[in-house]
Amino acid sequence: MSTTFTPALFDQFRLTQAERNLGVYGIHVYQEGQGDIEHRFRSDDRVFVWSASKTFTAVAIGMCVDEGRLALTDSVLGFFPEWAAVAAPGSEAITVRDLLRMSCGKDYPMFQETDPDVMEQTDWAELFFRGEVTSTPGTKFFYANGASYMLGRVVEAVSGTPLREFLQPRLFVPLHILNPWWNADPLGHTLAAYGLQLTTTELAKMGQLLLQQGVWQDKQLVSAAYVEAMHTDTIMQNQHFPDEESNAGYGYQVWCNTRPGTYRADGLYGQYSLVFPEQRAVVTTTSHNEVDACGIIRAVYADIIPRLA
Repeated sequence: MSTTFTPALFDQFRLTQAERNLGVYGIHVYQEGQGDIEHRFRSDDRVFVWSASKTFTAVAIGMCVDEGRLALTDSVLGFFPEWAAVAAPGSEAITVRDLLRMSCGKDYPMFQETDPDVMEQTDWAELFFRGEVTSTPGTKFFYANGASYMLGRVVEAVSGTPLREFLQPRLFVPLHILNPWWNADPLGHTLAAYGLQLTTTELAKMGQLLLQQGVWQDKQLVSAAYVEAMHTDTIMQNQHFPDEESNAGYGYQVWCNTRPGTYRADGLYGQYSLVFPEQRAVVTTTSHNEVDACGIIRAVYADIIPRLA
């Protein structure tokens, strides 16, 4: 892609990176009408994007909605009748939308069962449904990888294809993300909540797809209405996080930023694809920052966004 940007765009960000030890591997900037540019602080390897994987999972759900395979109001348990007899009371009330917004009512980081031997030998969907419902589904935010994992299982249930393979022709091939690795559980189901490995540029393509309301090279990959809902049908985080950037609202596997109207795919240690609709821009980083990952977001606000006319 041609660009009107120059490397000077990153001058202040490079200083901030050095002064604050932000741990950024690479930063990519895209803006409509301007093109894109990237600066590297280390080699452009594929890295785990951690929970930024969740945004790809959410897009897969949108594609299933578009194809008439499911509705967001569908009961998740309805896709898994084999576990109805063992599901904890209240599990039948959990909808696909509840999973998307991290409000499924099973308030565990993954599953209530944590024994490694049990997890190695048991279908994780069964573990999800067996877990006690601790809050009314749809009412309380709790950041649970188990919810995102189950979104991947829903995609597999309605399509007959594991999540990664479902997305291969629909998303990865059009975005020219070639044969991405995405880890699976012991039974071969895509992890969905994490485990995807991408380069900075490949992660940036997700942000650009969202900015463009689901359109890529004149083809609608996922409906504009669904992409809009991803960052507007939000829930507030009553589960408080230490940084304000993690307490501004949560949509369909994307986080709202403190800057109104902006949002992001977000992975541990600073894997971000930040969408700025007003500037028609996306800023993406891959990083390893265990101390102040959200400081990367603030550096983008201060050092990059003001330079985008």
